[in-house]
Amino acid sequence: MKAVFLDFATLGPGLDISAMQALLPDLMVFDATNDGQVAERVLGAEFVLINKVRLTGEILKNSPKLKFIGLTATGTDNVDLQTAKQCGIAVCNIRAYCTQSVVEHVFGCLLNLTHSLGQYNATVRAGEWQKSADFCLMKHPIRELSAMSLGIVGYGNLGRGVADAARAFGMEVIVSARPGTDTVDAERISFDEMLRRSDVISLHCPLTDTTVGLFGEAEFGKMKSEAILINTARGGLVDSAALVAALCNGDITAAALDVLPEEPPVEGDPLLEYDGPNLLMTPHIAWASKEARQAAVDQLAACIDAFLADEELNRVV
Repeated sequence: MKAVFLDFATLGPGLDISAMQALLPDLMVFDATNDGQVAERVLGAEFVLINKVRLTGEILKNSPKLKFIGLTATGTDNVDLQTAKQCGIAVCNIRAYCTQSVVEHVFGCLLNLTHSLGQYNATVRAGEWQKSADFCLMKHPIRELSAMSLGIVGYGNLGRGVADAARAFGMEVIVSARPGTDTVDAERISFDEMLRRSDVISLHCPLTDTTVGLFGEAEFGKMKSEAILINTARGGLVDSAALVAALCNGDITAAALDVLPEEPPVEGDPLLEYDGPNLLMTPHIAWASKEARQAAVDQLAACIDAFLADEELNRVV
């Protein structure tokens, strides 16, 4: 069985794929595959494994031997699922593989911002502590999480994991109703009420027509001036220019972003030009602990194993 992994390098170094290779002995692993190479490398393959490579309807229609597409991601927007279904190609994704990694990233960012760790480190490195009249130098604000409320937008595995950790810190957890709906119940409040009540807002919802630009000038205007926004979901949820303005004007206190609308941001982004200490940015690595990345590979191997046994695991088509 010809099998190819088209963009293995996107999963980072140090991973064990022996379980996958045992199931697919002829697996060819490519670090990267550009758009012009996809059709050639997929031709004749029965199993195609990908992370971010796009598989268009045209490529699928011209791959008569293709039986299985496996993604080392939860999102499937880079695969033409309708054509896959028409062609009888199974498509599997992976799920809940990076919850712990994302939760730890969210709270690493939050503690950094609420305890002004970066600013205090810079203060010490600049020699200011050495000149202090007292044993400590309280130059920047410090806030306890237990005195804060956390609003969550997107209450799936990731959102619930963040909520559990927040409660362990003694935070009040506020769950927003799904954006674009007015459905509230005992567990969820309206989006607008969540904006007004939350000291911290953490985003974990998908990017859809309803959620594009979910946080813009109007939303920042409704938030508390001392609020913090954390986005580890999708960059397109936040209007970059509006966030820069909100940070500059003091509409909100701080933000931590792991994602941008374009990745990598080769065309630039207003947030990349902002150098205030109240913005913490990382390059889409909230999911990327070694344990989470290995879990991604192992879960995909389990999906392949199930398919070969005529069973279904994580099937989206």
